[in-house]
Amino acid sequence: MLLKKVRYNHLDVGRDAETEAKKYLENHGLRFIEANYRCYRGEIDLIMQDNDYLVFIEVRQRSKIAYGNAIESISHSKKRKIILAATHYLQKSKLLYTAPCRFDMIAIHPVEGKTRLEWLKNAFTLDS
Repeated sequence: MLLKKVRYNHLDVGRDAETEAKKYLENHGLRFIEANYRCYRGEIDLIMQDNDYLVFIEVRQRSKIAYGNAIESISHSKKRKIILAATHYLQKSKLLYTAPCRFDMIAIHPVEGKTRLEWLKNAFTLDS
Protein backbone atom coordinates (compact mmCIF):
# COMPACT_ATOMS: atom_id res chain seq x y z
CA MET A 1 0.00 0.00 0.00
CA LEU A 2 1.30 3.45 -0.90
CA LEU A 3 1.08 6.15 1.70
CA LYS A 4 0.60 9.73 0.70
CA LYS A 5 3.40 12.00 1.66
CA VAL A 6 1.98 14.57 4.05
CA ARG A 7 3.03 18.08 3.20
CA TYR A 8 2.62 21.03 5.43
CA ASN A 9 1.39 24.18 3.84
CA HIS A 10 2.44 27.60 5.10
CA LEU A 11 -0.72 27.89 7.24
CA ASP A 12 0.11 24.67 9.09
CA VAL A 13 3.69 25.82 9.64
CA GLY A 14 2.45 29.18 10.91
CA ARG A 15 -0.08 27.57 13.23
CA ASP A 16 2.60 25.27 14.66
CA ALA A 17 4.93 28.24 15.21
CA GLU A 18 2.19 30.18 17.00
CA THR A 19 1.42 27.17 19.23
CA GLU A 20 5.11 26.82 20.10
CA ALA A 21 5.35 30.56 20.83
CA LYS A 22 2.22 30.50 23.02
CA LYS A 23 3.57 27.61 25.11
CA TYR A 24 6.95 29.32 25.46
CA LEU A 25 5.37 32.59 26.63
CA GLU A 26 3.02 30.82 29.05
CA ASN A 27 6.06 29.05 30.52
CA HIS A 28 7.54 32.52 31.04
CA GLY A 29 4.52 33.78 32.97
CA LEU A 30 2.35 35.40 30.32
CA ARG A 31 -1.38 34.69 30.28
CA PHE A 32 -3.05 33.81 26.98
CA ILE A 33 -5.94 36.03 25.87
CA GLU A 34 -6.54 35.46 22.16
CA ALA A 35 -4.95 34.07 19.00
CA ASN A 36 -5.30 35.19 15.41
CA TYR A 37 -7.27 38.36 16.07
CA ARG A 38 -8.41 39.64 12.68
CA CYS A 39 -10.06 42.85 11.63
CA TYR A 40 -10.17 44.90 8.46
CA ARG A 41 -6.92 46.62 9.46
CA GLY A 42 -4.77 43.52 9.94
CA GLU A 43 -4.08 40.50 12.12
CA ILE A 44 -2.40 39.85 15.44
CA ASP A 45 -0.94 36.38 15.99
CA LEU A 46 -1.16 36.32 19.78
CA ILE A 47 -2.56 38.62 22.44
CA MET A 48 -1.30 37.90 25.94
CA GLN A 49 -1.01 39.60 29.29
CA ASP A 50 2.30 40.19 31.06
CA ASN A 51 1.46 41.55 34.52
CA ASP A 52 -0.28 44.87 33.76
CA TYR A 53 0.75 44.92 30.09
CA LEU A 54 -1.37 43.79 27.19
CA VAL A 55 1.12 42.28 24.75
CA PHE A 56 0.53 42.03 21.01
CA ILE A 57 2.84 39.39 19.58
CA GLU A 58 3.96 38.78 16.01
CA VAL A 59 5.29 35.27 15.42
CA ARG A 60 7.76 34.89 12.55
CA GLN A 61 9.36 31.65 11.44
CA ARG A 62 11.99 30.94 8.84
CA SER A 63 13.22 27.50 7.88
CA LYS A 64 16.14 28.96 5.91
CA ILE A 65 17.99 32.21 6.33
CA ALA A 66 19.08 32.67 2.72
CA TYR A 67 16.74 35.66 2.41
CA GLY A 68 17.15 36.93 5.96
CA ASN A 69 16.23 35.61 9.36
CA ALA A 70 12.84 35.80 11.07
CA ILE A 71 13.67 39.06 12.83
CA GLU A 72 14.56 40.79 9.57
CA SER A 73 11.40 39.54 7.87
CA ILE A 74 8.97 42.02 9.42
CA SER A 75 8.51 45.09 7.25
CA HIS A 76 7.51 48.60 8.27
CA SER A 77 4.19 48.00 6.49
CA LYS A 78 3.54 44.82 8.52
CA LYS A 79 4.37 46.64 11.77
CA ARG A 80 1.89 49.37 10.84
CA LYS A 81 -0.86 46.79 10.17
CA ILE A 82 -0.23 45.13 13.52
CA ILE A 83 -0.41 48.48 15.32
CA LEU A 84 -3.67 49.36 13.52
CA ALA A 85 -5.16 45.95 14.39
CA ALA A 86 -4.08 46.40 18.01
CA THR A 87 -5.74 49.81 18.11
CA HIS A 88 -8.93 48.23 16.75
CA TYR A 89 -8.75 45.51 19.42
CA LEU A 90 -8.24 48.10 22.18
CA GLN A 91 -11.18 50.20 20.93
CA LYS A 92 -13.45 47.15 20.65
CA SER A 93 -12.45 46.00 24.13
CA LYS A 94 -12.88 49.51 25.58
CA LEU A 95 -9.25 49.50 26.68
CA LEU A 96 -7.90 52.29 24.48
CA TYR A 97 -5.91 54.80 26.57
CA THR A 98 -6.33 52.68 29.71
CA ALA A 99 -4.28 49.51 29.16
CA PRO A 100 -0.51 49.78 28.90
CA CYS A 101 0.59 47.71 25.94
CA ARG A 102 3.66 46.69 23.98
CA PHE A 103 4.54 44.91 20.76
CA ASP A 104 6.72 41.82 21.07
CA MET A 105 8.03 39.40 18.50
CA ILE A 106 8.79 35.71 18.62
CA ALA A 107 11.36 34.76 16.00
CA ILE A 108 11.87 31.11 15.16
CA HIS A 109 14.77 30.38 12.84
CA PRO A 110 17.64 27.97 12.25
CA VAL A 111 20.91 28.66 14.03
CA GLU A 112 23.81 26.25 13.60
CA GLY A 113 21.53 23.46 12.41
CA LYS A 114 19.01 23.79 15.26
CA THR A 115 15.75 25.68 15.55
CA ARG A 116 16.04 28.67 17.84
CA LEU A 117 13.24 30.68 19.41
CA GLU A 118 13.97 34.28 20.36
CA TRP A 119 11.63 36.55 22.29
CA LEU A 120 12.08 40.23 21.55
CA LYS A 121 10.21 42.40 24.03
CA ASN A 122 9.23 45.83 22.73
CA ALA A 123 10.29 44.69 19.26
CA PHE A 124 8.72 47.76 17.69
CA THR A 125 6.75 50.88 18.54
CA LEU A 126 4.61 53.39 16.72
CA ASP A 127 7.79 55.21 15.69
CA SER A 128 9.76 52.25 14.30
